[in-house]
Amino acid sequence: IQTISGEHGLDGAGVYNGTSDLQLERMNVYFNEASGNKYVPRAVLVDLEPGTMDAVRAGPFGQLFRPDNFVFGQSGAGNNWAKGHYTEGAELVDQVLDVVRREAEGCDCLQGFQITHSLGGGTGAGMGTLLISKIREEFPDRMMATFSVMPSPKVSDTVVEPYNATLSVHQLVENSDETFCIDNEALYDICMRTLKLNNPSYGDLNHLVSAVMSGVTTCLRFPGQLNSDLRKLAVNMVPFPRLHFFMVGFAPLTSRGAYSFRAVTVPELTQQIFDPKNMMAASDFRNGRYLTCSAIYRGKVSMKEVEDQIRNVQNKNTAYFVEWIPNNVQTALCSIPPRGLKMSSKS
Repeated sequence: IQTISGEHGLDGAGVYNGTSDLQLERMNVYFNEASGNKYVPRAVLVDLEPGTMDAVRAGPFGQLFRPDNFVFGQSGAGNNWAKGHYTEGAELVDQVLDVVRREAEGCDCLQGFQITHSLGGGTGAGMGTLLISKIREEFPDRMMATFSVMPSPKVSDTVVEPYNATLSVHQLVENSDETFCIDNEALYDICMRTLKLNNPSYGDLNHLVSAVMSGVTTCLRFPGQLNSDLRKLAVNMVPFPRLHFFMVGFAPLTSRGAYSFRAVTVPELTQQIFDPKNMMAASDFRNGRYLTCSAIYRGKVSMKEVEDQIRNVQNKNTAYFVEWIPNNVQTALCSIPPRGLKMSSKS
């Protein structure tokens, strides 16, 4: 929320301090305007214990959220998927759905839902997948996009993470339309190898996730030459309904010291987003093949140059793209760059 609020010129209290009309043009995609020119995010925050909610409230953007949209239990799930899915989570889920319903009814044209959760714990995995299936029952024709953080044995604090993840993946196969797979191990590798951070914190990892989420949703939030949205992305990226698990890459990723020595150009960005080192899932795609791909560029970028570079990548790496889906790379372009960058891209 910090990243998206910053891009739209909002401060921690939800007051607009921006400089461009473009920031306000589609503000209502993610924010409702309340009294006193305050913008409130259309977000529901859920946990089975109160501690994390207190941390959010005490943070720099804690006053931004509507107090009724914090829904939490008292007992926690104890990293137990069944507690999140069948007992404690099931008791809380109706309360969450009431808040979701109220937010959905306030929309002019609801496109879908985005759920951010981890698959290693009890709440994100167990209750998260329960919530997805309940929302699916109630809004079957709306898009369901999940940003799912996969557990990894290298960066693990819980012995039951593989069980929680295994039980959740089946639910995501059935009830999600798009799942963006993000992996703590890959995020740590990016922080240490590429960004040269010696001791990355969860804040650093979350910053990378927020960059990806902001990139995926940029075409919803700003006008662009070639727009994309959650449904267009699914139409272009999902050849078979159950195969909707995406790996995400982001560029430019450069350490602070090296940033001034690199030219951020379309060829450079294109090369980076297809580089395994820039992928947010620790899976080397060189061992498999691309079914489909989407490249979203932000900033003052020439459409022709983007098309040329993507064609160049496909021609040089034909072995990595399946031949039975022709033209399987979708491109989208938004002229508003992320904060602090002239241009960026996401695949």
